[in-house]
Amino acid sequence: MNEIKNVLICGIGAIGSIYADKISTYNDENLKILVDKNRLDKYIKFPKIFNGKELKLNYILPENVDFKADLIIIATKYDGLFDAIKNIENFVKEDTIILSLLNGVTSENYIAQKYGWKHVIHSYFIGHSAMRDGNQITFDGTGDIVFGVQDDKITDKNDEILLKNYFDKVGISYKNPDDIQHAMWLKFMLNVSSNQLSAILHKTFGQMQSSEKIKNLLKNIMLEVIEIAKVQGVKNTQNMLDEAFKSLDKMCPEGKTSMLQDIEAGRKTEVEMFAGAVIKMGKKFNIPTPYNNILKELIEIIEE
Repeated sequence: MNEIKNVLICGIGAIGSIYADKISTYNDENLKILVDKNRLDKYIKFPKIFNGKELKLNYILPENVDFKADLIIIATKYDGLFDAIKNIENFVKEDTIILSLLNGVTSENYIAQKYGWKHVIHSYFIGHSAMRDGNQITFDGTGDIVFGVQDDKITDKNDEILLKNYFDKVGISYKNPDDIQHAMWLKFMLNVSSNQLSAILHKTFGQMQSSEKIKNLLKNIMLEVIEIAKVQGVKNTQNMLDEAFKSLDKMCPEGKTSMLQDIEAGRKTEVEMFAGAVIKMGKKFNIPTPYNNILKELIEIIEE
């Protein structure tokens, strides 16, 4: 493949809508949005409204066989990941690049189990939270897709060039760090701490930023992740606390984490991707995770 043209997006919630809007504005004809029949009926009846503008998108069902994607962006929640992996099958060709913008550090592994590592690129979204209220999505434009090849022995490094060229043409803001593994674990640590704690305490970013007690609790939660990251071979873990708090301080004070938004809307959270994953890895490597054990139980009680 010499350039990316045809794009498939799976999941148009808060994050997926950002890139559905960007790409459809650039080239509507080459963008498809993958949905099941229930969501198709819902989106036709209640179209997505992004920053006050109705998104007029080209939807496609999983059974369609007339479209092959150069790039697939998976932007579902964690509970939709495994359906997404199955539903994109008809649209994957030999050189299709797959980006997963899900939180956490595990989704790429699940995708690669089915489609191999050659064109599965580690990635995530970072920026100000997109606020979702029903079919209304509001986003201030501050955010990046962070992506990179973690191991060029199994993943095609040239895919980074293709992605950069495409994002430059479309106007998508991105970062391509030298150490994507460190970047992924840093974002994971931020999510495990701030997302979960905000969901329990019902605090905005600004309220967390201004409370020393909350910051101390965030630090203790982060330290559990750092101990696991060390065992996983993540480099420069000694810098992760400072990096995390610098990122947290840049967040919009009025903004809410995605997990707090899920709690307030009565949606299922991604606690399994956060505390659940930390606890599982802690058991595997014999690392205690008492803070995440408590966070998981509290969030599951709230979900009930």
